[in-house]
Amino acid sequence: MITHIKYITLVCCIFAGSGIFAQGGFQSQYEQNKEFIKDNFPKEQKAQFKEALKEIEMGDELMLLGKGRYKDALKHYMEANKFNPNSATLNYKIGKCYLIGHIYKIKSISYLEKAFRLNNNVDPEVHYLLGQAYQINSEWDKAIEEYNVFLRMASTGQSTRVSRTTVNKKIQECNYGKELVQKPVRVFIDNLGDVINSKYAEYGAIISADESVMIFTSRRANTTGGGIDPNINQFYEDLYVSYKVGGEWTVPKNMPTPINTDGHDAAVNLSPDGQKLLIYVDDKGDGNIYECTLQGETWSKPKRLYKTVNSPHHESSASYSFNGKYLYFVSNRPELEGGIGGRDIYRARWNDEKSRWGEAYNLGPTINTKLDEESIFMHPDGKTLYFSSQGHNSMGGHDIFKTLYENGKWSKPENLGYPINSPDDDVFFVLSGSGRNGYYSSFKTDGAGEKDIYKITFLGPEKPVQLNTEDNLLASLTAPVKETVIEPTVEISKVRLTILKGFFKDKETLDPIVAAIEIINNADGSIVSNFTSNSSTGKYLVSLPSGKNYGLAAKAEGYLFHSENFNIPLEAAFMEVHKDIFMKKIKVGETIVLRNIFFDYGKHTLRPESTYELERVLKIMVDNPTIKVEISGHTDNRGSDSFNQKLSGNRAKSVVDHLIGKGIPSARLIYAGYGETQPIDTNDTEEGRQLNRRTEFKILEK
Repeated sequence: MITHIKYITLVCCIFAGSGIFAQGGFQSQYEQNKEFIKDNFPKEQKAQFKEALKEIEMGDELMLLGKGRYKDALKHYMEANKFNPNSATLNYKIGKCYLIGHIYKIKSISYLEKAFRLNNNVDPEVHYLLGQAYQINSEWDKAIEEYNVFLRMASTGQSTRVSRTTVNKKIQECNYGKELVQKPVRVFIDNLGDVINSKYAEYGAIISADESVMIFTSRRANTTGGGIDPNINQFYEDLYVSYKVGGEWTVPKNMPTPINTDGHDAAVNLSPDGQKLLIYVDDKGDGNIYECTLQGETWSKPKRLYKTVNSPHHESSASYSFNGKYLYFVSNRPELEGGIGGRDIYRARWNDEKSRWGEAYNLGPTINTKLDEESIFMHPDGKTLYFSSQGHNSMGGHDIFKTLYENGKWSKPENLGYPINSPDDDVFFVLSGSGRNGYYSSFKTDGAGEKDIYKITFLGPEKPVQLNTEDNLLASLTAPVKETVIEPTVEISKVRLTILKGFFKDKETLDPIVAAIEIINNADGSIVSNFTSNSSTGKYLVSLPSGKNYGLAAKAEGYLFHSENFNIPLEAAFMEVHKDIFMKKIKVGETIVLRNIFFDYGKHTLRPESTYELERVLKIMVDNPTIKVEISGHTDNRGSDSFNQKLSGNRAKSVVDHLIGKGIPSARLIYAGYGETQPIDTNDTEEGRQLNRRTEFKILEK
């Protein structure tokens, strides 16, 4: 209820019957309703009156075109307001335009309040709009009061376009808001500054898992084609890209064709390795998701995703899973086609045999509500989904939520809290692989333009992180698989993820190599993911969620395969490892370490986890039928010399016997056990001993 009227005098009683006495307060004698009627203005103001009336008519015409033109309508209304600031109807329209079509929504409050003071019957929805305005300004109790007034008036039969369900949801949001602001989350929220943000709108930032690349959407004057969308009177959307160099973002560049077109083109999602890009294309209002692939330094022509994703309805947002095997996306499909209400989140699985996305499935009522879900982001940890929703315990508009996929089901969505979420729309949230930094778009008073991109820094415990060296990732090649390879670290965040990145290069020339990378779950032999290094730079990036024993195998035409093993326990916190991989050509004398050959401690029986590595060795032998190789075993210096010599020889023989059993002629294979005599690292540390325990493959003849 409005309580801020200053002038309360006995004179008000005299005018109570003349309409100056308003509900909840008193009108000033100097503030009387003066509508735009010819008789309300003297003849000498006739010309100004006609000009103001013309401005109002133009504003009314623009409002009829939809919310996208409210901002333009406001300009005309403000011109008319200069002539006559005491029209209840005009103040109501100005307040509505500020609230619905402008970035400075709280400016609506003074105009809506004035409209009501001038005429408490100005419009049945004035209390609803005032409730929204107070809610956006975090004046929760005043908002609730206005919503309740609106409900009481609606119950008397007054005509309104707003349902009681909608208003009750607003009251619920205010109550959530009151709770959330009492327990703010520990974050810093900083504007990315004028390098990224401009006087135009910037939003929809997407990043690679290591935060080295940022692509975002903007409506700038240098949009491709230079066109303006007539429906909203703003430049068409384009994608822009920036790179982090020396810890700073470079000046964004408009992405060239074929990414950007003369129409709306918006950033949707970037794969964790930065090699695939999803974009939104308007398609004359249909709204579809397209995919581009980075080929060297050039993006491919956008290709529309298969019809299981892009339906006859509207698809607006999408995100890859960490391994590229799933696609999460948003669609407004009706209930008969799997929808729950409004926009829902769906998931489709990649079909390797058909090379397309399979059938899409609604994530269900735990995630999706009767209201809209939007702006999704699947974190590279493989289990955390972030999305915006008007449902759940939102404090107004869309709030950002997260949910975990564990044990075959999604957890109850959790509101990210205040001040990340506000009473207005909060969307386009993404999170770095480390979990330390998030990015999203917001309207704030310190913004450079319509809306800006902000960085969220999540504050962890003050205790410093203690990271081990890169080599701690390398699992023992001859010790039990269950051995812990990465020591638990001090936790900064809840992210359980290792990012492995670097470059594939020729060992001799150091030229970049296009390598096909396969990640294997050694526990069950399943393929976790497939990637390819960049064709121009050889760059690669792989996300490895904690809790698995991974085998990495890379192959390239004319080269020996390269393998790595990463045994990452579930409790291991985030780690980023840079590892350049130098590929060796298939020629006499070259040696590779078979990092995914496993034996039980002190034994020489091959463990089942060795299967995929043995198949890769078998393929080299089959593809190169003239080579003769030596399989050798090596140990650390623990144990007696004779025991180590015998153990290493027996392990090498086990590998040779396996290959002979698969059809490789025995004349092409020899085995040798070198025990502890050929260390490749120190035996004074566990990390060094792990490297010394190994099985090697060496080409003797070609």
